[in-house]
Amino acid sequence: MTLPYRTEPRTWDVIVAGGGTAGAIAGIAAARAGAHVLVVEALGSLGGTGTNAWVTPLMRNVAGGQNLNRGLTDELKARLRARGDGATDKGGNDNWFNPEGLKVVLEDLLLEAGGEVLYHTQVVMPVLEGERIEALVLHNKGGLQAFRAAVFIDATGDADVVVRAGAPFQAGDEDGLHQAMSLRFTLAGVDTARLCAFLNGHGQPQASSSFLHFWMVWGRGSSLEPLFREAVTAGVLKERDGDYFQGFSVPGRPGEISFNCPRIRADLNDGANPWQLSAAQTDGRAAIDRLTAFCRRFLPGCEAAYIGTVAPMVGVRETRRIVGEYTLTLEDILDCRRFEDAICRNHYPVDIHSVKGGARLLHERDGSAPYFAPDAYHEIPYRALVPRGLRNVLVPGRAASSTFEAQSAIRVQQNCHTMGEAAGIAAAWAARDGSGDVRVVDIAALQAEMRRLGGNV
Repeated sequence: MTLPYRTEPRTWDVIVAGGGTAGAIAGIAAARAGAHVLVVEALGSLGGTGTNAWVTPLMRNVAGGQNLNRGLTDELKARLRARGDGATDKGGNDNWFNPEGLKVVLEDLLLEAGGEVLYHTQVVMPVLEGERIEALVLHNKGGLQAFRAAVFIDATGDADVVVRAGAPFQAGDEDGLHQAMSLRFTLAGVDTARLCAFLNGHGQPQASSSFLHFWMVWGRGSSLEPLFREAVTAGVLKERDGDYFQGFSVPGRPGEISFNCPRIRADLNDGANPWQLSAAQTDGRAAIDRLTAFCRRFLPGCEAAYIGTVAPMVGVRETRRIVGEYTLTLEDILDCRRFEDAICRNHYPVDIHSVKGGARLLHERDGSAPYFAPDAYHEIPYRALVPRGLRNVLVPGRAASSTFEAQSAIRVQQNCHTMGEAAGIAAAWAARDGSGDVRVVDIAALQAEMRRLGGNV
């Protein structure tokens, strides 16, 4: 039978499927470790959630007042600050960044390391030989092509490669429902000084007009809730527009606010379903118009604001999760479990944006479990990146092996950076030894290398 694709004549040591939050860092790390690397990305820039979904700022992940994600994450922040696209507030939070600047920084880091990137390219299917992936069939303007490598990193966020290879996976909670999706946007033309003054006098004190953060969630005690109720009564907003509302300043973009909303309607929660993903885009755009009208009418300083950016990519928090050699659990998190093969530390809380309303935890930060101590953290093991049934594949990022509850704590961008860095180094080493087997990587050596590079493992 003639196959419907041609084989690319070149071969790589490592191919990274997906140049998003974990994938871009994995590609950089693998290239720096000496591998011949290709990063394949469906859109036209690296960074995924942090750039094309406009998820800014990074969520803090600290224990005892110290950042837990270091290494390449530190370098990323330093480069962003150097170009005016990153900032640190008076409280020491160094996680503020401009998504457009992040695109440039990630691409520069990859190319400087000798890595290659192929944009506007979709993963179609893996070509298997036993428990090994021999090639990925990709589609772009060149048609269908098979690209070969010794090791593959599935950083699609949805475990597309692993699932299409027939490996086991889980998805959603016990009812098959996923976390809520969002479509982020920005308002430009905001008088941030006036908005800051209003918030300071309206129960949401701000440190500076350069680092605004304001929010409203029904029933959570936000001082903005009466305004949202008035807007719903006036027909400016729908009831569900108040399910989650959050705004942030953006370094390098004065007069612009990034919104971690609107939340997509509850029946559209599966980001791995193409019909739901498409409908989420249109549902989100309609909600953005409503929220823009609300801000102009009810928030001083926003009267002349206009939509600056609508994210080209829907913000997806959770879809498929691989079944790995180890599955991280909620108990592991609450008990601050340590692992001999640890590659990442986390103290971000269980944070489930549930489509079931109040039936799930949301930023629970107090309790009696060891995890709630200010200097506590748990670890993520390397085995959670290793899918069952495949020998030469790693899966860093939000699709790593975890339960639904545990995934909500480890999915944030900085953890994805660290998992990606570990996966990149491990993949380069597995390719170098000739076997391509990610299970035989010397974990103690990997941990030592991550520490040498500034990591915190």
